[in-house]
Amino acid sequence: MAKIKVQGSDITVLALADRDYISLTDMAGAKDGDSRAADIIKNWMRNRYTIEFLGTWEMIHNPGFKVVEFDHFRKQAGLPSFV
Repeated sequence: MAKIKVQGSDITVLALADRDYISLTDMAGAKDGDSRAADIIKNWMRNRYTIEFLGTWEMIHNPGFKVVEFDHFRKQAGLPSFV
C-alpha cells in the first residue's frame, strides 16, 4: 500500500491487478477527523444518487450483477427508513 498526500492529508492507495484504489475512509477522515469517517460514508451510501451511480457502475462492469434484486435498494434509497 502506498500513500499520497492530498491537501495535507495522507490517503491510502492500493494497487490490485493493474488498477489503483483510493481509501474512502481516509478521504472522509481527512474532512472531519477519523471519528466521523464512518458516519460520513454511511450517509453517503444512503444517498439516492450514490446508489444509482453504484448500480450503473455494476451494470457496466459486473456481468453477474442482479438488477432485479438491486432495484429494491434503488427504490428505497433516500427514504428516512433506508439504512
